[in-house]
Amino acid sequence: MEKDFAMLADEAVGLLRELIAIPSVSKEEDKAADFLQRYIEMQGMDTGRKGNNVWCLSPMFSTDKPTLLLNSHIDTVKPVANWRRDPFFPLEENGKLYGLGSNDAGASLVSLLHVFLKLCRITLPYNLLFLASCEEEISGSGGIESVLSSLPPVNFAIVGEPTEMQPAVAEKGLMVLDVTASGKAGHAARNEGINAIYKALDDIAWFRDYRFEKVSPLLGEVKMSVTQIAAGTQHNVIPDRCTFVVDVRSNECYSNEELFDEICRHVSSNVQARSFRLGSSSVELTHPLVRRAVALRRTPFGSPTLSDQALMPFPSMKIGPGKSSRSHTADEYIVVQEIREAIELYYKLLSI
Repeated sequence: MEKDFAMLADEAVGLLRELIAIPSVSKEEDKAADFLQRYIEMQGMDTGRKGNNVWCLSPMFSTDKPTLLLNSHIDTVKPVANWRRDPFFPLEENGKLYGLGSNDAGASLVSLLHVFLKLCRITLPYNLLFLASCEEEISGSGGIESVLSSLPPVNFAIVGEPTEMQPAVAEKGLMVLDVTASGKAGHAARNEGINAIYKALDDIAWFRDYRFEKVSPLLGEVKMSVTQIAAGTQHNVIPDRCTFVVDVRSNECYSNEELFDEICRHVSSNVQARSFRLGSSSVELTHPLVRRAVALRRTPFGSPTLSDQALMPFPSMKIGPGKSSRSHTADEYIVVQEIREAIELYYKLLSI
């Protein structure tokens, strides 16, 4: 079996090198999706495709069995400016494979795919469904959300993201607010007008200081951060409008709609939510796959970062090779040994 895992890891690393060399920034994943679809079909598997999302069902699929989704994403963020290496050239040095998307989330993608292909050869008490989704980095409407209706009903999902192969059993949600304070314009030299900036200051202070009552044991408090502000047309005009943006990270104790309603009750400015769709998620610690992860000496935790879990209307667990701190950074890399360890752990987790 150890030899099998080593062979799978070599194949997975080879695929990852190929994918790194194909630029796949969000909404531009078509070439990577084409390549991955051909790769899966060369393994003798049938695929489905919608947009740049590619999926595959296990050959022994049966409607009489529950379905387990294995998901990770093929898109990347744009490379930041201070890369010292070519972000699209897969370079291996000292056991590390460098390249954009290597850590987030190419290593998870190729590890899950090769475990899926191996498990498809044996009889399992559940169906397996592999999905390589697009637009994850921007939570785009053309990503996983667009294909769920084309897939069979899913009972549980394993989401591949860099977690050092520890199981994230809860994940913070995201809601972005556009807030507008209104005043009245006037000449700054005379005591005229109503300064919208001063009105906004009270609400900004509220966002800074307010604490929602319910605190999650895994995700902690709801976090609100004012991240952008704009006002004024020139130095001698009292501004009649001040806008600012608030980043709200929800825990599983509240829906985004509940948070929005409470915020509106406390601030005087006009508040508009860009979306309510990226909610927090969690799964019970008593779920069999969570318990199996714990039996494999994994430690459940709550994740502050967003993933496709936010768009899944079924329970899920996020777990994958690599470190979140490497994501979206210059000279992003994955340790090759992390892929080998991930394949072995995924297989032990899923071969029940």
